[in-house]
Amino acid sequence: MNSTDLRPGMAIKMDNNLFLITEYTHVTPGNLRAFVQIKIRNLKTGSIIDKRLRSGEEVEQVDLDRRGMEYLYKQGDKFVFMDSENYEQVELSTDILGDFPLYILPNTQIIVLWCDGKAISVEMPKTVILEVTDTPPGIKGATATNQLKEATCETGLKTRVPPFINIGEKIIISTDSGEYKSRA
Repeated sequence: MNSTDLRPGMAIKMDNNLFLITEYTHVTPGNLRAFVQIKIRNLKTGSIIDKRLRSGEEVEQVDLDRRGMEYLYKQGDKFVFMDSENYEQVELSTDILGDFPLYILPNTQIIVLWCDGKAISVEMPKTVILEVTDTPPGIKGATATNQLKEATCETGLKTRVPPFINIGEKIIISTDSGEYKSRA
């Protein structure tokens, strides 16, 4: 596949490793040759790498099977998912999931990526809604300012929120950075 045809969400094989493209930019600097800048995540280690490819460079694409599955529960250090169509259950370990457990509650629909009959990763939604379970009391009359306070969500995720957020409120959090976006 040509490097200019790559898109986020595609899987590629480089140096005998599987990578998932998370960001893609085609750059055409003034009098220099065009190139493709991609951010890829190693599906084995979870590390994220910035890679620059020449425009027109050939890359090996890997076809991934995307299945809608429901996250059921945690059992020891494994997380159990159920296929929504055939009710088959599969266990995934924390090394495959990365930060996933901090963002998703049980009984949530998730896209699981499969390659050669083996689950290799999950597709995180861009944002999630979580309830605040612990935070210092809000300040009366506080409005949106650049001052933030520590808050713990129902999944154990710690993030910084504005002073007007209180215990029991639902907030929207970005899964890319773990940052507070807004009230739900």
